[in-house]
Amino acid sequence: MRSCLKGDQTDMGLKERITDGGAVLGVVGLGYVGLPLVVEMARAGYRVIGLDISAEKVGLVNTGTSYIPDVPTEDLASLVGSGLVSATTDFARSAECDAIVICVPTPLNEMKEPDTSYMESAARSVAPYLHEDMLVTLESTTYPGTTEEVIQPILEAGGLKVGTDLYLAFSPERVDPGNPVFQTKNTPKVVGGVTQQCTTHAVALYESFIDTVVPVSSTRAAEMTKLLENIFRSVNIALMNELLQLCERMHINLWEVVDAAKTKPFGFMPFYPGPGLGGHCIPIDPFYLSWKARQYDFHTEFIELSGKVNESMPYYVVQRLMDALNTQRRPLAGSRILVLGVAYKADIDDLRESPAIRVIELLLDKSAEVVYHDPWVEAFSVRGTEVPSVELTVEELAASDAVLVITNHSNIDYHLVVRNARLILDTRNALKSFDDNKVVRL
Repeated sequence: MRSCLKGDQTDMGLKERITDGGAVLGVVGLGYVGLPLVVEMARAGYRVIGLDISAEKVGLVNTGTSYIPDVPTEDLASLVGSGLVSATTDFARSAECDAIVICVPTPLNEMKEPDTSYMESAARSVAPYLHEDMLVTLESTTYPGTTEEVIQPILEAGGLKVGTDLYLAFSPERVDPGNPVFQTKNTPKVVGGVTQQCTTHAVALYESFIDTVVPVSSTRAAEMTKLLENIFRSVNIALMNELLQLCERMHINLWEVVDAAKTKPFGFMPFYPGPGLGGHCIPIDPFYLSWKARQYDFHTEFIELSGKVNESMPYYVVQRLMDALNTQRRPLAGSRILVLGVAYKADIDDLRESPAIRVIELLLDKSAEVVYHDPWVEAFSVRGTEVPSVELTVEELAASDAVLVITNHSNIDYHLVVRNARLILDTRNALKSFDDNKVVRL
């Protein structure tokens, strides 16, 4: 018996409970994907239970305190106060839910092979509490086939069968942290189920709190959709990174070239070079498909080449910094380098796969003294050692042999930097408007 059903809801089917608003929803994983999802579900009027192994996150949610920049604390606090949102580390409460969404990390192991352990653990945590007429959707980015080959057997181990007793679908997350325009509600949602009934129920769920839902024919098509989106970006960024290195030898400003090319109103989409890829998707997702492709005796050469180019960029950054210091007759060893920005992208505090991590590792390997300034990141560690955080002052800039711009945060005083720094290597074109000989562009 489902403890979440009361009164005449006990006779309703899942789709009717979703439409009626009486369904109880669960979200496994309360991170950058899960917490915004919880909030949108609750805004639509559902009672939502957040499940996470982190007692710290659960405690913060239950006090209405947000730790995700895209979720205002006042919004979360209001939903918690109204009783629509609660969080727990007790996965037995999955039994109360009519639908559960799994959105946990999908990293790579040391051999750059998919690590599905988080997804499998989440599925095993909820599996004992599944009941008939229940929906489970997976949002964690992964290789085509994961939903049916990995997750489905775990969910069916207790005797319930997908397609007859319960419903299973894949709907890839499309979170872009810090994006002021496209967030959870207004970003179209791709959905693919194991069976047509699975798709129908998953579409009904997401349509109740997402503006646009795009059904596809299968979980594999949905899984591949997310990989295509990020591989497209990875390959094009790699192209820019390769052209950047060529343009540097040819004494051509690639940033200027891209800006000129994007004036063409058709047939061109601008991508930009940088110090390396960061975030929870683009540096990781292409390797998921490359790994899976080998099971079909197929080598994804474009994908693998783009990964190689993008992974080489921190090395290129350090070499360019060494060359710039050489023009001032200073070795990198012993030089004080002030890194501006360590988050993986502008105006967020997310450090996942940030290129700053590898760049700073390489600088330390070459005996540089490294400090950083990032108005979004209070503490930053490399190889278990904390990198000193400093205020951006005239004295600090004057004390540094070079400033290295890794993340182009909008709330950094670049006029102060240009006026007082001795040498600046700009890897993001953040200083585009400054014409000064001390500024070296990547």
